[in-house]
Amino acid sequence: MVKIEMRVMALDVRIFETISPSRFISFTIPNPTSPPHLLRVAVLDSPIHSSPPRAAAMLVPKRRETDWIFSTESGHLQLLLNLPDISRLILIGDDPEAISDSPAEDNDEILEQRLKPLVVALSPKTLTKDEEVPFLIYEDNVVSRVELERSVGPYVGEMLIEDVEIEIEEGTREFRRRLRFKRMPNLVQSDVKIVRGRGEEFKFKLQLRELVHPYLAPMVASLSLIDSELKRSRPPKALCIGVGGGGLLSFLKLQLGFEVTGVEIDPQVLSIARRYFGLEERFASVHVGDGIDFLKRYDGGGKFDVLMVDLDSTDPIHGVSAPPMDFVARDVLLAARAVLVPCGVLVVNVIPPDKTFYQELKDEFRRVFAELYEIDVGNGENFVLTATVSIRDCKRGFTMRNLPPLVLKYIDAIKRI
Repeated sequence: MVKIEMRVMALDVRIFETISPSRFISFTIPNPTSPPHLLRVAVLDSPIHSSPPRAAAMLVPKRRETDWIFSTESGHLQLLLNLPDISRLILIGDDPEAISDSPAEDNDEILEQRLKPLVVALSPKTLTKDEEVPFLIYEDNVVSRVELERSVGPYVGEMLIEDVEIEIEEGTREFRRRLRFKRMPNLVQSDVKIVRGRGEEFKFKLQLRELVHPYLAPMVASLSLIDSELKRSRPPKALCIGVGGGGLLSFLKLQLGFEVTGVEIDPQVLSIARRYFGLEERFASVHVGDGIDFLKRYDGGGKFDVLMVDLDSTDPIHGVSAPPMDFVARDVLLAARAVLVPCGVLVVNVIPPDKTFYQELKDEFRRVFAELYEIDVGNGENFVLTATVSIRDCKRGFTMRNLPPLVLKYIDAIKRI
């Protein structure tokens, strides 16, 4: 314990007496339960003022020390912003740079007890004598993970492809392949179910006819709002703005028989989708470029039955929101309507940063489109908005065969707003 206090004193703990918005400090100390090994301590103050200031600590889960959620300032910030009553979050875990030298397991209860004096020293001076700094527990459904590749795209920056084993419910597990961006490490950009191939112990097969990403099934359910039984002489046509791992595009082609066109701004993301997520060229014609520019300049190849938009933007305080504000501009929405057939629909994944944004978004859609429908995805984050070019004739509708039960469930959840 003396060593810990001495290392902290070298930092001059007086700097921790007050909250300094967005200040981030990290350092290493000897592990009090295994002194030859090092712990990384990271202290982040919230950019959002709260009174009185409160602090909390969290032990980084074992074998997750290099995960961007815990090893980057942006991941740390998202953890903190999910704790609205906490002004300072102290993360403590094995030093990622010396992870091979770390002890196999620590007793968390003993470690927490040994770390309490340090945590108190790193807390605001408003902490009373009887007030304890709580140790929070991070929980998600990841059981194990294997990193496949790290890559860098000119637009999205650093990204990670990983295979994970997750617990769906108690006693039920499955494997997923996931794509994550470092700029928002707490968010899974794309994922697809994978299963072990027969006789191939370590080789996984992609399940492209299943939808596991939370909002993709609701987006597919919205296709039921296309106001006609499409002519059998041609396949239905979909334009997808924002490709990511390509799971939606592959499903539309393989399961529903759509002719699919995609637009992806980052060529490296498209390369990852091809190499790791099974997006074959025969499934979709994908253009590399800005999706909004594509809409404004589109003048050929026939119109689409559906335009599906999955674009997001990131903000250091509000985190992820979707779609970007640029997409809500009147000229963009008019361009979106112009690429659709008279019975077509616009389907948009929405992550509203606040109620005002969401209401303004819906108001703008109503000014350009005939009708507006909503699906609450049910995860506390996503909504799917569907706007129709024309007033629907409810006696007719686009029927989709071979739909999984999850999609059918969301069809029943569609409501007009």
